[in-house]
Amino acid sequence: MSDEKPGMVPPPPGEESQIILLPPGWQSYLSPQGRRYYVNTTTNETTWERPSSSSGIPASPGPHRSSLPPTVNGYHAAGTPAHPPETAHMSVRKSTGDSQNLGSSSPGKKQNKENTITINCVTFPHPDTMPEQQLLKPTEWSYCDYFWADKKDPQGNGTMAGFELLLQKQLKGKQMQKEMSEFIRERIKIEEEYAKNLAKLSQNSLAAQEEGSLGEAWAQVKKSLADEAEVHLKFSAKLHSEVEKPLMNFRENFKKDMKKCEHHITDLRKQLASRHAAVEKARKALTERQRDLEIKTQQLEIKLSNKTEEDIKKARRKSTQAGDDLMRCVDLYNQAQSKWFEEMVTTTLELERLEAERVEMIRQHLCQYTQLRHETDMFNQSTVEPVDQLLRKVDPAKDRELWVREHKTGNIRPVDMEI
Repeated sequence: MSDEKPGMVPPPPGEESQIILLPPGWQSYLSPQGRRYYVNTTTNETTWERPSSSSGIPASPGPHRSSLPPTVNGYHAAGTPAHPPETAHMSVRKSTGDSQNLGSSSPGKKQNKENTITINCVTFPHPDTMPEQQLLKPTEWSYCDYFWADKKDPQGNGTMAGFELLLQKQLKGKQMQKEMSEFIRERIKIEEEYAKNLAKLSQNSLAAQEEGSLGEAWAQVKKSLADEAEVHLKFSAKLHSEVEKPLMNFRENFKKDMKKCEHHITDLRKQLASRHAAVEKARKALTERQRDLEIKTQQLEIKLSNKTEEDIKKARRKSTQAGDDLMRCVDLYNQAQSKWFEEMVTTTLELERLEAERVEMIRQHLCQYTQLRHETDMFNQSTVEPVDQLLRKVDPAKDRELWVREHKTGNIRPVDMEI
């Protein structure tokens, strides 16, 4: 692929004589269902229609054209590209059926149904005929590439949507953030209690009558406790304002926002399930109409009724109408699935950005914690430096001289008694 020019998409096999030229800024990708779509890397616009090579806009805006919205329920991608900029083109193997359709648009054909498989109302390429698909972000383990299918619920017999797993991770991250804040709160309580005890101990009168240079050093030891208590009080206050509070208040309405996000995607999934049910109902109705037409055709052959020919015409009209209804239901299903796909891409990328933002926020505040801890150690060291200086000046001989001068009773020594 490195020899091809950017903006040029290699044609599928069997169409090598045609070269698809894309305007500057446009790239081509495959959806998880194997359907080709186009992305404007400048505006983040997506469309199912091939952009015009001259104007830079889709060549024929059809009913399926849509854009990835800049926001989904208040979540903005914050400049995160929804599609990888590294690949301006890609080579894919085209499946033999149009993977856009849930079932064959022609009721009599079964080829497309063999190329796709529907799981929990979502249509995927069949494993036996799966076309090669380009990941949306091939250089990363991105949320938008690995959570399309449902997963068996380990706690029950049901299944859990991939998007629900992502939401659970987001809410778990919020809970971990809250618990970290509570942990720092406990650390603050220890600091406050420690500071209180240090201040109380500094007022203790034990050994207060020590004199001389040693007495001065001892008084400084007690004063250093008061200074250290002040250092720890300031440390606890900064822990509260610069670590605990930001951790606790970060995204206060996060759970509510995630709930809105969940409802949005869930509603799209429910709409998809409803469209799928309509397709199955239309498919069943078509089968019944075709069977009725077949029966009436057999009756005409054996001439069981004079009205059989008129009945056949009526049955044929009903069968045709049922086929049209099925095509319409399939088209509505595909539109619903395309909308769900686009919202999934945008929203999962937003969840990915939010998680990276949460981790970075916590990292920065834990770095702030270690910085405050280093500063506290430095200030604690400064409180004992005066003690060190006074201890180096302690002079027992000088202390003795001062004490003797103050408390002396006389310097005349006793002598022997005379007879």
